[in-house]
Amino acid sequence: MTFSLKRFVPSLKRFRRSEDGGPTLEFVVIFVPFIIIPVIGFELGLLMTRHGMLERGLSLAIREVRLNTSTTVPYEDFLDMVCVGAGILPDCTNSVRLEMRAVDLFGGTPINDGIPAAATCTRVAEPFELNNVNFESNNAVANQVMVIRACGAFNPMLPTFGLGALLSTFEDGQYRLVSTSAFVMEPV
Repeated sequence: MTFSLKRFVPSLKRFRRSEDGGPTLEFVVIFVPFIIIPVIGFELGLLMTRHGMLERGLSLAIREVRLNTSTTVPYEDFLDMVCVGAGILPDCTNSVRLEMRAVDLFGGTPINDGIPAAATCTRVAEPFELNNVNFESNNAVANQVMVIRACGAFNPMLPTFGLGALLSTFEDGQYRLVSTSAFVMEPV
């Protein structure tokens, strides 16, 4: 054992004194954070832009419905209004789902079991059935409080790297964005 250790000690001394590969080590230690941090920044910027545009689209669509109480708005038309207002959401009509329910302010409980606590998002890979979506724009009356939620599932820019890997909550690597709002139907 001591014989092999004696042969190994000079090798360790030479390795410690040698400066070969010093810049490579510094490059590896410094380069990785300088690549990961901007990629995370771009991914977070894309996420925030998509969320802001989803909020904007929902706000514009709510304004249109709130002011036109006398006309009923079907689900597809409301979704189209949200997607037109959102602008940059990829495949918006297939990746966003809407839920809208009336709320009873005096009783303190939502009408018709209320809006679920967890948002039901859709996956881009599989379409969803309209009968599973809570949407009651046809039943809204003047001066009634409505709660609406838009939930979209989107693909990250880099799904296996940085923030994209942490955001992927669905099995197929997508993440959810949820926007909730409430409004009062204007009287006719």
